[in-house]
Amino acid sequence: MEDKKSVMDTIRRKAKLLRYSRVGNKNSNKTEIREECLLEEQGVSVADLLKRSRASSLINLSHQQPSEVRPSSLCLSSPATALSMSLRNIGGGTGLTRPVDSSDWPSQDSVTDSPCEEQNISNSTDEMDQVLRLRDTRLPSSESFAEKSHYNRKDSDTFSIHDNGYNSNLDMRTETAGVSEHQREPQRTYLLTICLKEGRGLVIRDRCGTSDPYVKFKLDGKTLYKSKVVYKNLNPLWNESFSFPIHNLDQKLFIKVYDRDLTSDDFMGSRGVVLNTLELEKTSEMVLPLDDPNSLEDDMGVIVIDITLSVRDGKNKKRLPKGSTIQHNRRLTESMKKSQLWTGVFTITLVEGRDFPLDGQGDVFVRFKLGDQKYKSKSQVKKVNTLWREKFDFNQFPNQSSILEIEVVGKEGRKYEECYGQCEINLSGLPLNQSKLFTSELDPGRGKLVFLVSPTPCTGASITDLVAPPLEEPHERDNMLVKYSLKNSLKDMRDVGFLQVKVIKATDLMAADLNGKSDPFCVLELGNNRLQTHTIYKTLNPEWNKVFTFPVKDIHEVLEVTVFDEDGDKAPDFLGKVVLPLLSIRNSQQVACPLRKENLGGLSKGTIVLELEVIYNSVKASIRTFTPREQKFLEDNPKFSKKVLSRNVVRVRNLYRAVCHVNQFIKSCFQWESVQRSIIAFIFFVLTVWYWDFYMLPMFMVVLIIWNYLQIASERVTRDLDTMELNEEEDEDEKESERKGLMEKIHMVQEIVITVQNLLEEIACFGERIKNTFNWSVPFLSNLAFLVLIMATVITYFIPVRYIILLWGIHKFTKKLRSPYAIENNEVMDFLSRVPSDVQMAQYTELSSCSLHSPVKRKRASP
Repeated sequence: MEDKKSVMDTIRRKAKLLRYSRVGNKNSNKTEIREECLLEEQGVSVADLLKRSRASSLINLSHQQPSEVRPSSLCLSSPATALSMSLRNIGGGTGLTRPVDSSDWPSQDSVTDSPCEEQNISNSTDEMDQVLRLRDTRLPSSESFAEKSHYNRKDSDTFSIHDNGYNSNLDMRTETAGVSEHQREPQRTYLLTICLKEGRGLVIRDRCGTSDPYVKFKLDGKTLYKSKVVYKNLNPLWNESFSFPIHNLDQKLFIKVYDRDLTSDDFMGSRGVVLNTLELEKTSEMVLPLDDPNSLEDDMGVIVIDITLSVRDGKNKKRLPKGSTIQHNRRLTESMKKSQLWTGVFTITLVEGRDFPLDGQGDVFVRFKLGDQKYKSKSQVKKVNTLWREKFDFNQFPNQSSILEIEVVGKEGRKYEECYGQCEINLSGLPLNQSKLFTSELDPGRGKLVFLVSPTPCTGASITDLVAPPLEEPHERDNMLVKYSLKNSLKDMRDVGFLQVKVIKATDLMAADLNGKSDPFCVLELGNNRLQTHTIYKTLNPEWNKVFTFPVKDIHEVLEVTVFDEDGDKAPDFLGKVVLPLLSIRNSQQVACPLRKENLGGLSKGTIVLELEVIYNSVKASIRTFTPREQKFLEDNPKFSKKVLSRNVVRVRNLYRAVCHVNQFIKSCFQWESVQRSIIAFIFFVLTVWYWDFYMLPMFMVVLIIWNYLQIASERVTRDLDTMELNEEEDEDEKESERKGLMEKIHMVQEIVITVQNLLEEIACFGERIKNTFNWSVPFLSNLAFLVLIMATVITYFIPVRYIILLWGIHKFTKKLRSPYAIENNEVMDFLSRVPSDVQMAQYTELSSCSLHSPVKRKRASP
């Protein structure tokens, strides 16, 4: 009876424990440590269990099984057979468990939460009730089956509970586990090694008949590796190798090929490789045909790779260093650095075009391309010998193609373009710091292009970690201060200064992904120079901790810091932007800049923490100010925007009001509205005209600058930010505009367009009236202007201009005193108002065209 009672007590304890764990599962937020002593389900009856207990009655079962279970992860299911429980032995014997070494088990940092189905819970509860009803079952008294269970909450080893009905498992921690070796096989880790060899017969994506291919290897939506770009080649050779740890073979490795472009990369095809089909410890060469469902090309070429899958755990485990993933990411970061940093600069001067064909009117421009850098020249009127005189820079990257592609294009109208010819120049062998003149032939009979190329070295760009910024290295700051000191002002005039940017972190960014997170990275642009950070996945508070340095060619440039969300193969999503003029930087001060929208009109979500420092030579910067400003390689095509149009109208209207205010002030002096002010103005006018010399003009401007400085320093006048206020209210205006009806929107746009229309008409009429004065459109007015100009010529020949201006001023000041009710007017504008514009000339009817229809003519013409 004692044996029977011992068995029943054991079963009751297990049932209560199982019920307790079921209840604990309902509250997944509470972390509890449960005491359990578990028996594996074998699908046998209680009688079979008792028979086994008789066979093992001579063995004293005294075994402790402490365990620790996470309540939110327990989910059991019941088999269709009646519930029965037995002990598994390790060596395949009967019914006994012995301690095993827990160090052989794979450690688990977390257990996946999964809710239990109500059906399984009810079935398991019914089975427990059946076990409890067996407590009155009579068992042979001569046999005993005892098991003492003790629980220890402090142990932290791992084991699994296997559900034979639904193959579910639960990670637990125990010091001894009663499972066999073949059922507790640890999770394997594999090492995937890939050698990207070459591509064959890839598709054409560029207009020149080639492509600039590179390859991305993606697994589970993340990029494992990105190859270098092979420019202008449809059969590229890479020979690049990389390795990556793999935990699950039930995945598909995607190999995607793209054509590198400055704006957006073109897709060239992809192919997937199922990992569980690979043979272990064997290197296989794969020739993968590329495919694109959205493409009409039947043959998109192939990619050739060598792939090896090896085991990293157990006895055959290929142990990597502890921070292998970190080192791999570091290698990727170093590769990204090499692809971003430039070592030299090609300065290209577009001089002229010779012997261009004159096949109609239009414009002509030149496109330059070096790698993924592109530049488009200004459009010039089509001539036989067209002059440009433009200068721009291309950066030289270590792994970039050194072939400069040039295309001359003639344009007529908005869409029609005609290529005059193309040429290519290899810049790799040019000597440094020397200029070479090229005269390249275009297509036969299409002319020549003359340009100058000057390669120079550049060492100012770098990417480092926050722990080792360049300016904090020994003697580096002193070297920079000496390099850009005043005594070196006449050395290397293009090297104006040095900029160091510490990109520390961003906080509270916008969530761009469906999981409520983002994959942010940061792009820094200074002129045409561009660097970027690595991507930090699934976070709204990334910490990059990177230091970037730029060579400064113009102290008036602005640093653009833009935060993007990486979106796989698609274009990155915009998260925010900050624009910082170099002259506004306060050295060595950490600043938290709020991110702005893409048009910089209003605030976006989040802030970015930066620390900037700029060192520059004031003399070089001053001289550089009076040279042409560097143009962006490719500007965005402007699009029509009602808000931009309205803003520009307001800006022009404000300038017009300022000019009218000055004009009104001068008129008030002539009208003697304030006697004191008119007297002062009259005396000032007479003295200035009488003692006038040319040096007084810049002197007046100096006085004006000093006056405005004193006004701002004394805070009497503040800078106008009306435009910024208008932009900040853009969202509110947009929402309000959405609430308005269609007709109101049309009236708003119509009012703005009418204002612009009238302004353009006034400007056009003013210019056309001056032109028509000199081209004898109205002979009377042209004769009158001829006589007046002859008189002005004679008067100015005999009388100095000083006296003429003085007499004109006295006349204006005394006109109101002599004729109090005289109407103020401007004689020159009154004369031009009588001259018709071109539109009016076209609308007027000339009598000569109607003379044939007069009655006299008809009578004379009749026989």
